[in-house]
Amino acid sequence: MNVIIIEDEKPSARRLKRMLDSIGVEVTTMLHSVEEAITWFLNNEHPDLIMLDIQLSDGLSFEIFDAVTVKSAIIFTTAYDEYALKAFKLNAIDYLLKPIDEDELKHAIDQFTEKFNSNNNDKVAIDINEIRNLLGETKVEYKKRFTIKIGQHLKIIDVADIACFYSEDKSTYLHTSANRSYIIDTTLEQLEQKLDPTKYFRVSRKFFVCIDAIEDIISYTNSRLQIKLRNFNAFAIIVSREKVQEFKKWIS
Repeated sequence: MNVIIIEDEKPSARRLKRMLDSIGVEVTTMLHSVEEAITWFLNNEHPDLIMLDIQLSDGLSFEIFDAVTVKSAIIFTTAYDEYALKAFKLNAIDYLLKPIDEDELKHAIDQFTEKFNSNNNDKVAIDINEIRNLLGETKVEYKKRFTIKIGQHLKIIDVADIACFYSEDKSTYLHTSANRSYIIDTTLEQLEQKLDPTKYFRVSRKFFVCIDAIEDIISYTNSRLQIKLRNFNAFAIIVSREKVQEFKKWIS
């Protein structure tokens, strides 16, 4: 079985590869963008199976299939909501909901192997346009910037420049990589629906942290963890005990 991974988050791609290795599935290639995948498919023999993330850094992975005819079978790795997942099921499409569970991965691979063998080693193709249509109304759009009012002025801050969000004295703040904090008119609860969960994690009632801003993670009392962010030392950031396991999966 020839398997490749297309996933823009390199730590997630490496974790998925380790999981596949552990169940005896060899990954021959890892790709990280639409552009890279198109170039690879144009110059290489297509695999039996693709482990495919839907949202890549430079666009939706469906764009790959606009440029290249791919007949490989696909197992989606996705953060889409339950409605989209039901659509996958109704159309007999394999999927894995992030963060990927090892047992679910093994089950998906077993299902593919059964189909692969029953089709006399022909690749099991799917209708990408059908899936694109199914997901048309469920596409996840995360906030890309915040507008901050400073006196009579408005300041635009890209999400990519935000190290963390925190609450203090019943107000919510964002803290930038330039070591500046700004008050925002949004609660942490509302942010849960607006932030990309692959980039931001709510470690406690008080803090959301950006994975790119983490400088150090330290063992703390009562089986908790303390996070050190670059250019932020106003408060200690502690991962609450009930969040520790989920946090470890998120960073892996």
